[in-house]
Amino acid sequence: MKKIIVCLLVMLMVTGCGMNSASNAVSTYLKKYKTLDSEVLVDLESVIEKENLDEEEQDKYRDVLKKQYKDLEFEIVDEEYDGDIGYVTVKIKVYDLYKAQKDATVYLENHRDEFNDENGVYDQDKFTSYKLDKMQNMNDKIEYTIIFTVNKEDDKYVVVQPTDNDLEKIHGIYNPNLD
Repeated sequence: MKKIIVCLLVMLMVTGCGMNSASNAVSTYLKKYKTLDSEVLVDLESVIEKENLDEEEQDKYRDVLKKQYKDLEFEIVDEEYDGDIGYVTVKIKVYDLYKAQKDATVYLENHRDEFNDENGVYDQDKFTSYKLDKMQNMNDKIEYTIIFTVNKEDDKYVVVQPTDNDLEKIHGIYNPNLD
């Protein structure tokens, strides 16, 4: 019995030492997306506010991004340190919302008259609704690699604000042709 307790204590100490690592900070950061943490939801609202959407479209976009966050998959593949700075390489898998938007735009180019109002005038809201439906129904996933920078502050690792490109990857709207 004593051997089991000693083994458990040793395992707890070993795993406890790994709790204060750059990888653990990144894992915690990404899990906040998956659990729709309140910090993530505040950021989500700022993302939605930047778009020119009516209230119904905002609700749809909010649902799209919440689904994206909850279904985010990630794997930490590498961790390196340079003093108090950590670099954590992560592979993420997200819905390919960039493809959904691109497909919607191609469809618009070939079927523009479907997005006209009763007077034959192009209606941006009709197209936006169509595009959001395509995004909402997207099931294809894409894999991206992100290298997170993590700083050690007061003996605790803190994820540095990701770049706009990396946030676009998390949102699934990054153009992979830019790589």
